[in-house]
Amino acid sequence: MPTAALLQSPDSQPLDAALADMQVLVEQHGYVVGLYPANLPVAHERRLHTVRSIMESDRIALLKLDLPPLGIAVLVRQLRQLSICDFSAGVVASAARLLSHYIYAGALLHSVTKLDRVPVSLKTHAKSWVPGSQFGVLANPTPQLIRVGHGTDQLAGPDFGTQLMLAKGQSQSAWVAETLAPSWHVQGIQECALPADSPRWWGTSKMIEFAAFLPDVSVLYQLVSSVRRETCSWCGIELIGDRCGFCSAPLAPPPANQPRADRTRAVQDGAVQDRAVQSRALQSRVAIGALPPGTSAGHGS
Repeated sequence: MPTAALLQSPDSQPLDAALADMQVLVEQHGYVVGLYPANLPVAHERRLHTVRSIMESDRIALLKLDLPPLGIAVLVRQLRQLSICDFSAGVVASAARLLSHYIYAGALLHSVTKLDRVPVSLKTHAKSWVPGSQFGVLANPTPQLIRVGHGTDQLAGPDFGTQLMLAKGQSQSAWVAETLAPSWHVQGIQECALPADSPRWWGTSKMIEFAAFLPDVSVLYQLVSSVRRETCSWCGIELIGDRCGFCSAPLAPPPANQPRADRTRAVQDGAVQDRAVQSRALQSRVAIGALPPGTSAGHGS
């Protein structure tokens, strides 16, 4: 599986060096898929778009994700797995939106007083001040918050086989491993370092972050393969879903007054015209980009 490559933050790397790094990635891999969190500092996000604009490249995809830090890390891993399969760069990029729906990302928090990523009631805020309080919070795919140890409420987990990635902050609680994991029927637990931006994202450093995900590349392959592929009417790249991962253009519906047979023929003709582009994409590896929250703006391959 390809490893990650990072582009340094604007504070630690001049623009010329950032352009050179991106040019190397494009030349080596053909395409770059850059992932970055929605809470990335404005200067970091502006740097990414500046690099792409100056290079005038249609081979760089920049995807903003509203996932917690560990959720983004898991998604980066999955796209890196898919990048060595026989998918085109456009399919790999647009698969990010599809796969994010299958990532159950959350955290065990000892306080929710500064949590602004998930709705928190005033009553829950007040309970957060009680010594020893713990809260189970799910941010994706559907926000949910429960008070651990009070009542029978449980976080809604996946109904398919997953593994659980676990990153410990300043908390010694065993709730995630001993209670949450069995209730979600996870098939294994992996531990990793806590992402640098996790305390800021969750509003506290006294926490344990977790993410349940599909680990098997064969399952990911079947999932992505089951989605109908389209051709972007704007940049001509192959995609799945309703939006292009490279130019962000929505999938254009065929004209309403166009006969069904003509619409089918138009799609087939377009596929023939784009065959050369798609062939080059299939033959090249895709550099998968990630901007680790709280570290540096970056991209990975």
